[in-house]
Amino acid sequence: MTTYVYETIPQKAGAAPRRFEVRQSMHDAPLTQHPESGEPVRRVIAGGFGFIAQKSAPPAGPCGGQCACFGNN
Repeated sequence: MTTYVYETIPQKAGAAPRRFEVRQSMHDAPLTQHPESGEPVRRVIAGGFGFIAQKSAPPAGPCGGQCACFGNN
């Protein structure tokens, strides 16, 4: 089960949206109404926690042809 963040869609000018979380299967359709109040809602797209690999910087000088960074300087 995945936890999704939703927020209410204010119906009155100046009203602030309220955020809440719901545990759902990835196969479930997104909610369109708050489960308790019936207010219209939208799913909030948030950043994930994925790992991004970053290539390390090459050494200051050539390694002498014994490694993969030789010739990339």
